[in-house]
Amino acid sequence: MKQSKLVCALGLGLAAMVSSATSMAQEQPNPNRVWVKFKQNNNTAAGALGKSASAIPLSLQQRVSALRNKLAASKAGDATVNFQFDKLNAAVLTLPSADAIKALRANPDVESVEIDYPRYPMAQSVPYGIDQVQARDAWDANRDGTIDAGAATGAGIKVCVIDSGINSTHEDFAGVALTGYPTGWNTDTCSHGTHVAGTIAAANNATGVVGVSPGKVSLHIIKIFGSNGYNGSSHGQCSWTYSSTLVDAAQRCASAGAKVINMSLGGANSSTTERNAFQTLANNGVLSIAAAGNSGNATLSYPASYPSVVSVAAVDQNNVKASFSQFNAEVELSGPGVDTLSTTPLANDPLVIGNSQFAANPIAGSRQTTASAGWVNGGLCTASSSTWRNKVVLCQRGTNTFNDKVTRVKTGGGLAMVVYNNVDGPLSAAFFNTATPPQPVTSTLPAVGISKADGETIIASLAGQTATVDATPSLSNVAYENKSGTSMATPHVAGAAAVVWSSKPTATAQQVLEALETTALDIDAAGRDNNTGWGLVQIPAAIAELQSQ
Repeated sequence: MKQSKLVCALGLGLAAMVSSATSMAQEQPNPNRVWVKFKQNNNTAAGALGKSASAIPLSLQQRVSALRNKLAASKAGDATVNFQFDKLNAAVLTLPSADAIKALRANPDVESVEIDYPRYPMAQSVPYGIDQVQARDAWDANRDGTIDAGAATGAGIKVCVIDSGINSTHEDFAGVALTGYPTGWNTDTCSHGTHVAGTIAAANNATGVVGVSPGKVSLHIIKIFGSNGYNGSSHGQCSWTYSSTLVDAAQRCASAGAKVINMSLGGANSSTTERNAFQTLANNGVLSIAAAGNSGNATLSYPASYPSVVSVAAVDQNNVKASFSQFNAEVELSGPGVDTLSTTPLANDPLVIGNSQFAANPIAGSRQTTASAGWVNGGLCTASSSTWRNKVVLCQRGTNTFNDKVTRVKTGGGLAMVVYNNVDGPLSAAFFNTATPPQPVTSTLPAVGISKADGETIIASLAGQTATVDATPSLSNVAYENKSGTSMATPHVAGAAAVVWSSKPTATAQQVLEALETTALDIDAAGRDNNTGWGLVQIPAAIAELQSQ
């Protein structure tokens, strides 16, 4: 691929996701937010406020105020007023606990109490990266939500995704042609593969997101990570496999008829045999695309840095190279890779403290189990304490690594760890060691990340409460998540290649690649550069270029 003058850039690296994930399902509805319906207004100011008061019926605002005062007097705590609906004789209150709800139901002025149930948008969102690579300009130019007649969509092209499998029952893969290997390819316990596949092929329906190819390409899934993945060990790992396993997977992609291979993965060392294997695939007309790596330096990673593999760097929504994206002479193209929204197979359970719930993200590498105990504030968790024994330890992000923090918690006898962010927003993290480059590690303790605001709330108001940490994600067919990494940029390019190729199925892989490179949006130094290669793929222009050949 890199033999042409336009194809002299490429690279990969550790392409596991950068810890910036935010699931749409993570922010849990508050179960203590309720509708309060008052009885018909036979109450009066005299009855509620004292005999000396007027006998004028109370307004809704007065009744709500009186209700809050009674709750406070009973030590059930204060209630937040969210809405007041005069015509409905009702208000919506967020209460401090389930006990406050019981007190509310016993109030003689209250007719009924109902949970304020959540409602979800019945619509599809378009992740920014889809329009950044101009996918809809190719197949939905008038933005009416339907596919334009005769448009290039990726139909007829098979893309092979070598990753952690796919949740084939996810709502956004309905109607997408799916095949795979080995047994268990249609499940995903790591979430990475499902996210990648969604960016390529999420269906153009009334829910979730839409992919670069709107449910039109066929996907062949080769599962090499996670349970049932064939990585040469007795148990599935989400963090690594062998280069031989990767070569075997790539050959299986070709045997299945895939024209494009997506590899959101990589490693620091090259292999002559692996290099030759990918060159053979290229000679046979397969376009292999891989992530440039997330180390944020100029090192080479493989397979992306082989001459026959396209290396993809990551840019943000402003077309600025992501800080984590590796840069070197092998980088060839760029794709959106910062906070990209796509499908995920898992929904995270909340952190529960007393009667309160907080959105929590299991820390990658933590033990997938549940622990329940009193909690203790461990500060930055830079040193163990005997007071942590048999406790859930709350740690603040900063100073030392997540892996060091959980090691300190374990040494202190803690049962679980909760890390709260030191900047605004949710926290998603992973355990890595101090090797160069850092390698993923696992812990025997369950551990989750929460937001800065939630951590501060816990410290300020929930002392002495029991904390339940659940680091076991639950299967979900309707979950979506933001992830960052060159892993996320790569499927934008793979999907783009499929859409462009479908406009001229007789084209060669080399012609498709040259069309993508020639028409890429130059977003860094003029011409090819080490940061972003030839630039950001632009699908309509690449289609026009390919058809002109």
